[in-house]
Amino acid sequence: QVQLVESGGGLAQAGGSLRLSCVASGGAVDTYFMAWFRQVPGQERGFVAGISKNGHFTEYSDSVKGRFTVSEDVAKNTVYLQMNNLSVGDTALYYCAADARIMRIRYSPLQYDYWGQGTQVTVSS
Repeated sequence: QVQLVESGGGLAQAGGSLRLSCVASGGAVDTYFMAWFRQVPGQERGFVAGISKNGHFTEYSDSVKGRFTVSEDVAKNTVYLQMNNLSVGDTALYYCAADARIMRIRYSPLQYDYWGQGTQVTVSS
């Protein structure tokens, strides 16, 4: 099964940018539907962005649409989440997730079999 390792989180000021990376091993990212989720303590893990197996289709939550971009580098076996114009509301633990079976975007974390360890994003005003 695929192993996912996330990095790129840290501190950012409101209006700033961060790029998260999720490196996959044991499986090729273009054979999985990949997604990013985020979670704040005490809240449910929520969908942020997803990318289809062929990388041709992406989907975003309304709260990040226009600010975040998910992309995939097959050669590096890595999925990215470029986060621009960050706001305090983006503060969360960000996870990448993968599933080989789903063929269209799924918004529930229960629909993904594989998860990274998470990387913390903290945005200050």
